[in-house]
Amino acid sequence: MADTTRPAPAAADELKTCCAALYESDWARLLLGDSFHPGGVALTLRLGEALGLGPGARVLDVAAGKGTSAIALAERFGCAVVGVDLGADTVREAHAAAEAAGLADRVRFERGDAERLPFADGVFDALICECAFCTFPDKRTAAAEFARVLRPGGRGGLSDLTRSGALPPELDDLLAWIACIADAQPLDRYVACLAEAGLPVDLVEPHDDALAAMVAGIRTKLLGAELLVKLRKLTLPGDIDFARATGLARAAAEAVRQGQLGYAIVVGTKA
Repeated sequence: MADTTRPAPAAADELKTCCAALYESDWARLLLGDSFHPGGVALTLRLGEALGLGPGARVLDVAAGKGTSAIALAERFGCAVVGVDLGADTVREAHAAAEAAGLADRVRFERGDAERLPFADGVFDALICECAFCTFPDKRTAAAEFARVLRPGGRGGLSDLTRSGALPPELDDLLAWIACIADAQPLDRYVACLAEAGLPVDLVEPHDDALAAMVAGIRTKLLGAELLVKLRKLTLPGDIDFARATGLARAAAEAVRQGQLGYAIVVGTKA
């Protein structure tokens, strides 16, 4: 499977650093809340059900963010979860969240790159990766790493943006890539990528409604944030380009309406 969108190594490292920095920011928390993906915790728990999680299961959460999903899975299913994320501040926040939830004995977090997971072969029963696989510069390597760390019979699940056809130019720049849009792939490409890595897919579920709701929420929050900044009642870090961010959100909403962007759960099992 050719990966024609993959950046050069130096550009790929810069992209991953940009993504990690953005997701650590107050700006991301303002627009996305604690659960940085469509469907929030409800869709995370649906993914946990699809993976067949239960007490004693060893689960890896790749690109775990601030730990919301890992904690929710441990609470609902009684499993032990390790979260890995590239951002150091994010990992520290996730640790604190697990301790506050009284789950530090079953939920822990480490820094790590999805394309070079810092774990031995076959140590996990299940793996999740939510709204992040489409941002990985080298998806084939990441998928191979997923399969490597799963035991035989272990299950890996993605929830991610899907693309149908070409996207508008507004959704094809660095900001859009970091926002999980520009390198969204057709659903069959995710399926092929996992299968090639040794995780043939046995479940696909569309959840386009969750994406539509998230985009609508972001547009509303953008309008509110811009107004508060103008009234000097909110201070945001950095130089926020509201016009560009609003244009991106508007184009994303139209792409969802036209069926060019969607969202899906994809689950495969290691042979």
